[in-house]
Amino acid sequence: MTFEIRACRAGDGARLAAVAQATFLETYSGIVDGGDILAHNQRIHAAKAYENLLVQEDVALFLAVVDPGDAPVGYAMLSPPDLPVEIGDGDIELKRIYALHRFHGAGVGPALMSAAREAARERGGKRLLLGAYGENHRAIAFYRRNGFVQVGTRRFQVGANVYDDVVLALAL
Repeated sequence: MTFEIRACRAGDGARLAAVAQATFLETYSGIVDGGDILAHNQRIHAAKAYENLLVQEDVALFLAVVDPGDAPVGYAMLSPPDLPVEIGDGDIELKRIYALHRFHGAGVGPALMSAAREAARERGGKRLLLGAYGENHRAIAFYRRNGFVQVGTRRFQVGANVYDDVVLALAL
């Protein structure tokens, strides 16, 4: 299936919310409590939350879409870093990068990563940072194949539970 990566535009909040909620559910079902997933999605991955992000100049959002109808199958988000590591000038966080499971292996992840790296460089980025669930071995392997190295750890709370994440970095 052919896909396209495009920068998000006003009105993409519903597309972003749909793919964000679906990928969060796919990724963390069986790991994170189901009620916590639903509450997290309603709070963090609501269409209105994404519409608010779309107007922030220091945030960049990208969608992977397929036809017909510009259907969202993945997304990535860049933002100022909010991670428990030493932050330097030119650091940008790859806050989110996800693709629907059925599109894993189809090139969506590498294409989103490429778009994120290019956008970070265009913004003057010198280093790309991200946090990943420490037991998400597939994602961490993907990041390592893309040149990321571990620079720290963090605790990430979803609902009442706290999870151990790794913090990874890539020199741009």
